[in-house]
Amino acid sequence: MNTTISNSTISASIKHAGAELFSLKSNQNKEYIWEGNPDFWGKHSPVLFPIVGTLKNNTYTIEGKEYQLPRHGFARDMEFQLIHKTENSATFSLESTTETLTKYPFEFELQLIYTLKEASLHIGYKVINKSGKKLPFSIGAHPAIALPKNFENYAFEFEKKEVLKYHLLENDLISNKTKVLETTNNIVPLNYKLFENDALIFKTLESKSLSILENSKPYIKVAFEDFPSLGLWTKDQAPFICVEPWLGYSDTAENSGDLFEKEGILVLDNNQTFQSKFSITIL
Repeated sequence: MNTTISNSTISASIKHAGAELFSLKSNQNKEYIWEGNPDFWGKHSPVLFPIVGTLKNNTYTIEGKEYQLPRHGFARDMEFQLIHKTENSATFSLESTTETLTKYPFEFELQLIYTLKEASLHIGYKVINKSGKKLPFSIGAHPAIALPKNFENYAFEFEKKEVLKYHLLENDLISNKTKVLETTNNIVPLNYKLFENDALIFKTLESKSLSILENSKPYIKVAFEDFPSLGLWTKDQAPFICVEPWLGYSDTAENSGDLFEKEGILVLDNNQTFQSKFSITIL
């Protein structure tokens, strides 16, 4: 099933499977979200929960017991329930099940709240701890922005002037190797060579928004005030770019395996609620 919300400026469509955004259109019917062609990448904008990135050996421990989770967790592969809808908003819910408890021994509710305001789509996350104990988690977004023209026609424009140091991945884990993304007036022209070693992982950024320029003109902006980390990714020759606000990231090779000790992990007390949001604005 799918749900569509709209206002006079834009519309958004969300799959109940994974509560995944798969369409964001202007009122001129221009599409801004990647179509999900599996020849390149069969997703559009998956939610990353209860981990972001990859665990060492896809394994973690809680109180000495081993559990396994796939890259980016399981929420993106589960059916959400639509629990509230208006013309311009929709809220989806995923609750823990006997199946999730075998992989992640915590009772929770995860909500995704989509709200349209003028030319912006606001995507909110709410994590509710129902487990009776502390709940460790990470959460992140993975929207793929469609780039209909040649890839080299596009550029990133970061909000602030800063040293853009990113970490390299090795075997899907965060390495200690870093590089600096060179900018001119906060602008980075896109080319596929930037991503030849997979995603660019920024553990911290001063910028809290990133615009994509098309032929030097504003195209789309992703704002991520609540998210300290950011991933940037595409596949070779693919006509999209992923701008990924994260709370958390992959393991390092030195990780102990204890999920509570994982770098970047969030811990939520019993009966507490965590909330964060980001936005995508058509420019």
